[in-house]
Amino acid sequence: MSHELILWVGFNVFILLMLALDLGVFQKKVHAVSVKEALIWSAVWILLAMIFNVFIYFDMGEVKAVEFFTGYLIERSLSVDNIFVFVLLFSYFKVPAKYQHKVLFWGVLGALVLRAALIMLGVVLIHKFAWVIYIFGAFLVFTGFKMAMQSDDDIDPEKNIVIRLYRKFFPVTKDYHNGNFFITENGKKIATPLFVVLLATEFTDLVFAFDSIPAIFAITDDAFIIYTSNIFAILGLRAMYFALAGIIDKFHYLKIGLSMILIFIGFKMLIVDLYKIPIGYSLGVIALILILSVVFSLLKPKEKK
Repeated sequence: MSHELILWVGFNVFILLMLALDLGVFQKKVHAVSVKEALIWSAVWILLAMIFNVFIYFDMGEVKAVEFFTGYLIERSLSVDNIFVFVLLFSYFKVPAKYQHKVLFWGVLGALVLRAALIMLGVVLIHKFAWVIYIFGAFLVFTGFKMAMQSDDDIDPEKNIVIRLYRKFFPVTKDYHNGNFFITENGKKIATPLFVVLLATEFTDLVFAFDSIPAIFAITDDAFIIYTSNIFAILGLRAMYFALAGIIDKFHYLKIGLSMILIFIGFKMLIVDLYKIPIGYSLGVIALILILSVVFSLLKPKEKK
């Protein structure tokens, strides 16, 4: 096998082993994930990402290592917006805490497949049609402004097209039935609300993927770097949700910060033929925006309604 193929196979085998370890050992018994457990797993995934970053440095060089770290930071920061929606979905459907990890686990598996497909499609488009970079850039600028003006109150799960379509054509139970996605009644498979929530989270991630994946193309067009940075960010999202779910509202300026990041990255794409902003500068700008968003959120708490 070629070195590149070995990297792809080795990385995916490692990820599958980690997911199997998570589900088969640490989550074998259904339970509500504590903040302490979530922080430990968050630290584990961040540490694994940084170790992999060191591997990239020695195997591919400094430039690729910086590209991976910048891409990881972008994807990780943009995934915070997913947490706002997850909190809303779980609250709206009154999902018991002990079943939330199951939804996010299987949601992540689906996200891995969907994002891999989108990344490969994006790489092909960029390589074959260079002008697509301008479409990505314009889309990110538009999305950034839209995100800045959108309130969390505007998000209504009942308006989610996936939820509406599924409920229209298929029956759904009222109870969670011990955390099963489906039950059998009178010889027929019937979905529980947990499966509907899973569909909603998958759809949510797909929507966010259309923002985050084009963003990383401003950093690199290397499919392996894009894929691995995305996967590490997504895998760390579950633990980050359980660690931040209770305090995410305190960082109310993060949404403004994320919108500014999208606008900056989109602008970078639009002027790529006039001036190519160095990766180091991009990394600095993104990190500064995130830090300021957190600092301003803490200095000026959100007024309680």
